Amino acid sequence: MSNALFPASDARIHWQNDVTTRLAQAEQRVASGAVCPVFDIDAFKTELARFEFAAPVALDALLDWTIAQLEGGVVHMNHPRYFGLFNPAPSFPAQIADRIVASFNPQLATATTSPAAVEIEAHVIRAVARRAEMAAESVGHFTSGGSEANYTAVICALTQSNRDFAKLGSRAFSGQPVFYISEDSHLAWIKIAHQAGIGRAAARLVPTDKTGRMSVGALESALRADRKAGDQPFMVVATAGTTNAGMVDPLLACAEVARHHELWYHVDAAWGGGAIASGRLRGLLAGIGRADSVTIDAHKWFATTMGCGMFLTAHPSVLSDTFNVTTSFMPSHTPSLDPYVTTAQWSRRFLGLRLFLALGAGGWAGYGAHVDRAVELGKFMADRLMQNGWRVLNEPELAVVCALPPEGSAPVREVARRVVASGGAWVSAARLAGQDVLRACITNGETTEADVAALVEMLVTHSVI
Repeated sequence: MSNALFPASDARIHWQNDVTTRLAQAEQRVASGAVCPVFDIDAFKTELARFEFAAPVALDALLDWTIAQLEGGVVHMNHPRYFGLFNPAPSFPAQIADRIVASFNPQLATATTSPAAVEIEAHVIRAVARRAEMAAESVGHFTSGGSEANYTAVICALTQSNRDFAKLGSRAFSGQPVFYISEDSHLAWIKIAHQAGIGRAAARLVPTDKTGRMSVGALESALRADRKAGDQPFMVVATAGTTNAGMVDPLLACAEVARHHELWYHVDAAWGGGAIASGRLRGLLAGIGRADSVTIDAHKWFATTMGCGMFLTAHPSVLSDTFNVTTSFMPSHTPSLDPYVTTAQWSRRFLGLRLFLALGAGGWAGYGAHVDRAVELGKFMADRLMQNGWRVLNEPELAVVCALPPEGSAPVREVARRVVASGGAWVSAARLAGQDVLRACITNGETTEADVAALVEMLVTHSVI
């Protein structure tokens, strides 16, 4: 018997084909339209309020309405002139993966119920860890994003640091447990410290040098001062691809400091981790393989759909100790493989298929070309800006450009506001070396030199007072 929630097979085929056509048409309209469409929130709320769910609405009408609202009601991160945060347009294989997973809907809590899905994810994680030159025994899992992966690193580091932490929490420490991050790192770390129960003061912000990289000298000074005060350091975090400027902390030097002080060493490579795909750029991440754990977001430079993070660790036993739990109701015969005893999550979507299909279709060479191309476009943009009298304040090694307009121009944040308001492109303002800068990042695999040149022209035009 067919109904709106579970239609017959022929109806499903019709609607799946219909959705494919509708979305393809919408993608074409988005690519040729405004990056930031005009959206009337009050009119939208009025329309939305009409959906009281007392009576069904025809699926055809629902699809028309929903696609129209998303076309007009979001910043189009899949637009070739979106030069914003680390949210690339997703690759086509990753989009197909989402459809496949939605159809089969496997539950990845245990390897018993979803053996193929669990092993596919484990295989991809091992491949990424090898590419990052981590220890041969390295394992890990997919996460909802970088914040969950970084949270996992904190919990693993605390568990490794003090064997009583699992039972007693922060009370197991005789002093305040603390960890060290760059002041230019992603400040989700502050929330993670709160979430882990060690308090926001546990996240020590280490000053950066003039290049925007963590100062190793300042890190050493902070460690000595905290230990003298009775605090208990347990982890050093280096960032590979800061949000503001795409800078890479001195990974090897940070590794040496962590080893010297017997601390867990984590590399947050949520964005910059994509550079492992490039034969030309991998050297920027020299030292990442010495980390105890690494975060890489597949939904960033690996261009999968949201959200798809990865946590990698060279210590499988610590991961098991951190999340191990015994329950009688789970159909488990392979506890060492079961994600529910090795991750923060329990019920979980099959995320890894997105990267499996994309890596399978493009290979490391395809991803390397994707990353290299973005960096070349970043350099092209920097050169064009300098030709127009702008100053570029960073090396766009990871496709992030931070620049200042000529003296006498409009303020940076006003320039960014004008560009965004025009609908022609999306850029942002950020802070670097104590001042506002115009920040642009090449995130879209289909962005062209013409798109970058158009952005530069807009920046020059809108910087005039």
